[in-house]
Amino acid sequence: MLRDGPNRDTVLELVLRVVLAKFHSETGTIHRLGGESQLLYLAAQVGLPPQMLDVVKTIPVGKGIAGQVIAQGKPVTMCNLQTDTSGVARPGARQSGVGGALCVPLRDGDKLAGTLGIGTVRQHEYTAEETHELEGVARLIGRFLRL
Repeated sequence: MLRDGPNRDTVLELVLRVVLAKFHSETGTIHRLGGESQLLYLAAQVGLPPQMLDVVKTIPVGKGIAGQVIAQGKPVTMCNLQTDTSGVARPGARQSGVGGALCVPLRDGDKLAGTLGIGTVRQHEYTAEETHELEGVARLIGRFLRL
C-alpha cells in the first residue's frame, strides 16, 4: 500500500498533480483527520502560496472549507472564494488567490479519513459530475492510502 512506501509525501503530491491536471485546477490539498484530536493535518499540497501553508497546516473540524467537509460528511464547493460571503472559508483563505473551490471527504470504507480539495484561480462552479468524479478519486485515496 502507499502508506507503507518511503516516499508517501512525494506520491501524494504526484496524485494531486494528476488530479489538478484532470480538473484544470491550479491548487490542491490533502488533509488527514487526526484520530480523536478533531484536527485536520496537511499531508500534501500543490500550488498554495507560501504564506498560506501556516493557515492550512492544521485545521479544526468545523472550521474552514475542509473542516466543514468533515463536520458535514459531504462535499463543499464555492464558485468564487474571493467573493464568498457564506462564512465557511476562513479569513486567510482569500490569500490563496483561489476562485472556484471544491473539497470532498476522504473515506476509508465508511470512516472519514480526511479531505481532498482542489481550486482554480478563475471563478468556476464545479458541476455535479465533477464533484462525483472527485469523490471517486477521494475514495480510492482514502481506501488505499489509509491516511
